[in-house]
Amino acid sequence: MADMTPIDTSGAPDTAALDEVVAFTSDLIRIDTTNRGSGDCRERPAAEYVAERLADAGIEPTLLERTPGRTNVVARIEGTDPSADALLVHGHLDVVPAEPADWTVHPFSGEVSDGVVWGRGAVDMKNMDAMVLSVVRAWARDGIRPRRDIVLAYTADEEASAEDGSGFLADRHPELFEGCTEGISESGAFTFHAGHGMALYPIAAGERGTGWLKLTAHGRAGHGSKVNHANAVSRLAAAVARIGSHPWPVRLTPTVRAALAELAALHGIDTDAYAEDFDTEGLLGKLGPAAALVEPTIRNSANPTVLEAGYKVNVIPGQATAYVDGRMVPGGEEEFRTTLDQLTGPDVEWEFHHREVALQAPVDSPTFAKLRAAVERFDPAGHVVPYCMSGGTDAKQFSRLGITGYGFSPLKLPPGFDYQALFHGVDERVPVSALHFGVRVLDHYLKSA
Repeated sequence: MADMTPIDTSGAPDTAALDEVVAFTSDLIRIDTTNRGSGDCRERPAAEYVAERLADAGIEPTLLERTPGRTNVVARIEGTDPSADALLVHGHLDVVPAEPADWTVHPFSGEVSDGVVWGRGAVDMKNMDAMVLSVVRAWARDGIRPRRDIVLAYTADEEASAEDGSGFLADRHPELFEGCTEGISESGAFTFHAGHGMALYPIAAGERGTGWLKLTAHGRAGHGSKVNHANAVSRLAAAVARIGSHPWPVRLTPTVRAALAELAALHGIDTDAYAEDFDTEGLLGKLGPAAALVEPTIRNSANPTVLEAGYKVNVIPGQATAYVDGRMVPGGEEEFRTTLDQLTGPDVEWEFHHREVALQAPVDSPTFAKLRAAVERFDPAGHVVPYCMSGGTDAKQFSRLGITGYGFSPLKLPPGFDYQALFHGVDERVPVSALHFGVRVLDHYLKSA
């Protein structure tokens, strides 16, 4: 059900922009850009769709590929203040796989019904791609220019390694992002209903680092009926069990402390999140649903996800392999490495299968203040809070260029709409009213940023 709460519509873009954002979201969903991580994804049709609509608005797009078919789109909108730093606005065009049999509607139908747009990418993140596209086209119709240069980047491969997307752009085409000091993208400024009528809007000001691990155990191959104290499978299984059950200690970063402090104040809890003896777990137990915004990011984590060993039940293999999804809080990599050395032990080797840095952005910056103000202008009853993402985005790769990233893809969502559960989930969808809210907020912020 769409949220019918009145919002501020003063200074909103034209009606065409509100119609276009729905059409663009639906159209982009219908372009299947499934990224299985095996290299078979082709973002080019979606990239061409975006590029055509930018060109129609007089915005010159550049299409770039590291691998044929893995297409990125970059464009720059010139601002009115040549002395101002540029702002990067980026979104990825690929999506994770979806099994049609599990869905209420086909995941690539882009169906619009009962005020909702359905399909894979509706929240991650073709909605944001469409919102940005509709905003800049409205500017072109009205002859509006932002204060600072806006660099648009529609990327490939975010749902895997980003090697064909933001990594390729940052490493091979840094000149396209000249002057960019900050960026905004996915996973922030959505409504989080914290109970008792409290609506939060978490804006991401940090990301845990990515540490995907490959574990390899070596042993003595042999017959399955014989005693074997050098069994690679047993060695690997023991290491994986230790990793899966390890109690990682709490490690609070400035972003997370700020989030805890603001959440405590909003809940009327008298505590000092900056005190040395601050009881993190105790506060989380009092925050109700809002604890979910913070709990995944107060420590490092390592979750075993894949096991590979053997080829026949009566043959003990000489090698066994596992993969672990590790995540590191900002400043937590050294502890992560040391702990993995201890947990794997002498019989199992580990290495980074894929690694990306943790990020942290200031929450006391003028940029965060403007992001906060833009959301609260259009939902005065909402409360913006900072938070750290448990996962990662293309902001990691763009940070190589010195660009500070914030998660900001605004959506006003009705109670009961579990936005976070729809990321990579079944029946992904977004209310039309939420898209309209996002267009208004982005239009307001980007004009004045």
